[in-house]
Amino acid sequence: ARFHAPSTIFIDEIDSLCSRRGSESEHEASRRVKSELLVQMDGLSDTSTEEESGASRIVMVLAATNFPWDIDEALRRRLEKRAGREALLRINLRDVKVEPDVNLTEIATKLKGYSGADITNVCRDASMMSMRRKIAGLKPDQIRQLAKEEVDLPVSFQDFNEAIAKCNKSVSSDDLAKYEKWMSEFGSS
Repeated sequence: ARFHAPSTIFIDEIDSLCSRRGSESEHEASRRVKSELLVQMDGLSDTSTEEESGASRIVMVLAATNFPWDIDEALRRRLEKRAGREALLRINLRDVKVEPDVNLTEIATKLKGYSGADITNVCRDASMMSMRRKIAGLKPDQIRQLAKEEVDLPVSFQDFNEAIAKCNKSVSSDDLAKYEKWMSEFGSS
């Protein structure tokens, strides 16, 4: 990653790789992997400077977890920024046309308690709503004759509301309480 910088390293389910250290059942190899990852992450800040060529040498580490309370504390300190619901909406919609009157802050408020995967599903579903309405009742040959502009319509506020109504939260109330407790202790605003 350093050689090919600027680059991004994505680690999914980081809690399975970097759970809390120190338990008696933890294998020595697991401790060494965690220690090496921490050392390498510390070294990343040295590569985030401009080289003589002026090219940025940033290496970004992006990690995802469903169990933030299981992450080793030393690693958690190195992953200090957390994406909020509105940021997740913007990421998921970066290549999607959205009507200018759609208020993503309001949509984000409606998604309280939704996981990142749930928000991705809502965005995907909302982005398909206008096309589904356009092709409803048409035969396959009629659909093929439609111009791209006829089905590539911007996502509306109504599309989001319909998608939210269809996509249920996958996070239980008990898990949500755990997340809220964790966020109040370690989360960023």
